[in-house]
Amino acid sequence: MDVTDITIDNFDYDLPDERIARHPLAQRDACKLLVYGGADGTAPRQAVFSDLPSLLPPDATLVYNNTRVINARVVMAKDTGARIEIFCLEPVQPADYAQNFASVQACEWTCLVGNSKRWKSGLLTSEIDIDGQPCTLTARRVGIAEGGNSSTVRFEWTGGFSFARVIEAVGEIPIPPYLNRSTEPSDATDYQTVYSHIDGSVAAPTAGLHFTPAVLDGIAARGIRSLEVTLHVGAGTFRPVKSDSIGEHPMHSEFIAVDRSVIEALAAVNGPVIAVGTTSVRTLESLYHIGCLMSQGCWDGEVPQWYPYAADHPALSVPDALRAVLRYLDERGLSVLTAATRIIIASGYTYRLVRGMVTNFHQPRSTLLLLVSAFLGGERWREVYDYALSHDFRFLSYGDACLFLHE
Repeated sequence: MDVTDITIDNFDYDLPDERIARHPLAQRDACKLLVYGGADGTAPRQAVFSDLPSLLPPDATLVYNNTRVINARVVMAKDTGARIEIFCLEPVQPADYAQNFASVQACEWTCLVGNSKRWKSGLLTSEIDIDGQPCTLTARRVGIAEGGNSSTVRFEWTGGFSFARVIEAVGEIPIPPYLNRSTEPSDATDYQTVYSHIDGSVAAPTAGLHFTPAVLDGIAARGIRSLEVTLHVGAGTFRPVKSDSIGEHPMHSEFIAVDRSVIEALAAVNGPVIAVGTTSVRTLESLYHIGCLMSQGCWDGEVPQWYPYAADHPALSVPDALRAVLRYLDERGLSVLTAATRIIIASGYTYRLVRGMVTNFHQPRSTLLLLVSAFLGGERWREVYDYALSHDFRFLSYGDACLFLHE
């Protein structure tokens, strides 16, 4: 079957509302861990997340997404008193995330705007306090995307603060819509991984929420290598597949950044590469396809949605693909690869770098469930999810975790 003909109905399951975790456990690593695959076979079995260091192959390399969730939901007021909600999606000017967050006077973002009919023109204003100093923030719509789904918003502010400080003070963490509750003060900590440090996401790489310093120390004590990549998670991660077949579903684009030293390490790795979260999976697998595009001389900065399935896709080895990326960086004097990816991973996809993953339980009919299914193969995802539902696992962002390993 052509991958574009895959029917999303085949990736549906009944998720009772009471199985959706509204809040995390008080102790992050006390959650359940469903283990599937590896040396102990393919029958699902239950552990505790704090057991993870002992469950990993000793020659494994773990790859984490170090992105940090920004306070992307901002509520501001018009002079009429109308309250307008602005959801910051990605930077426009400067387009580079780091440069945008370092701006000290003005910047522009692509945003979703709530109550937008009441903000056709004019300024929104918010008076905020940053470390005891006053700051006036204004927002103005300077462009509307075709179809009206998003707007370009120009922010300007006083006080000489960086935009990172401004949005931290004025905004709030945008928790997933399926939690069906308002953001609470605890989410500011709960919805960040303990190793997050690169601002840019509007949603957390939630598999990483279970890690604690003790778990990380246990992994290091076994001599297991850890590497970091960056993928800034976009709001599109929550976009349901509304079409009957996935071929009609437009995959969202997400920004990735990988240091040259990480690509070198991956090119030389001998043991299994285990991705922490589906965002790390997308980043790692995209690296391979970026190398293939570069080898074909047609790299334009973004991995197309269906490129992995293209008939003319070169069958490079992983080291050869990664060496193509390294040559590209060296020729341009770059130490970091920055790119965008739209790849969709579904049944029929051949995993290249990833031999294991730590992940959560995902929504029915989602592209994340497609990704998991492609890794497990066939209908094995149903066996895993049936086990989880019958053994009282908690689902979605604040729920329990899985460890999937290829034999």
